[in-house]
Amino acid sequence: MILELDCGNSFIKWRVIAAKARPPVGEGVVDSNVALLESLHALAPLSLRFCRLVSVRTEEETNALISLLTTTFDVSVSSAVPAREMGGVRNGYEEFERLGLDRWLAMLGGFHLAAGACLVLDFGTAVTADFVSSDGEHLGGFICPGMPLMRNQLRTHTRKIRYSDLAAERALESLVPGRSTVEAVERGCSLMLRGFVLTQIDLARSYWGDDYSVFFTGGDAELVSGIVPQARVVPDLVFVGLAMACPLS
Repeated sequence: MILELDCGNSFIKWRVIAAKARPPVGEGVVDSNVALLESLHALAPLSLRFCRLVSVRTEEETNALISLLTTTFDVSVSSAVPAREMGGVRNGYEEFERLGLDRWLAMLGGFHLAAGACLVLDFGTAVTADFVSSDGEHLGGFICPGMPLMRNQLRTHTRKIRYSDLAAERALESLVPGRSTVEAVERGCSLMLRGFVLTQIDLARSYWGDDYSVFFTGGDAELVSGIVPQARVVPDLVFVGLAMACPLS
């Protein structure tokens, strides 16, 4: 079995797959190394023979996780690294090693699935947009706050904005003007997110007309999927790229 990890700033997304089988044997999202081990032990019997991961955490944090996995499961761990070119995609950053690895892998996955020009939008703590032309040239991208950051900034810096996560979820059942603070904040942030998406679609269309694919990934992708009917929601897009960056052979 193969353990795949996407280690973000706030959470670790994980899944366990058999070499040639789908769907995953197990998958989930945790907020700590300890919680990850607990989730994996709950899959017993678990026979891991390989692990591959992508991490945007510090080198110390990443190495600590690799050491923990190696010690606990006696497994070989392969970690994705920056590259100027891979899988037919050419990194568009002037300093290619400074492009976030999660963005890079999502682009690899999107280009692989599209077999042509694509726009990749990742909705996590931050929202990222990246443009890859039909010949694999990364044209660059954008980064803006995602729903968690927008929401938390308002909660942190505005004294009277206090509400629960459950209230936030209920507020997004509609996008009419809010009649309470939670509705106004959640719906306002959602509309900002939608506006960002639509500007990316306009830019992609100016590049390629209608000859391109759109991929949505990340935890909040479903919040905006309905406004771009042609978009493909691929929750594990980073893992598609991770398999390319860290092949088994």
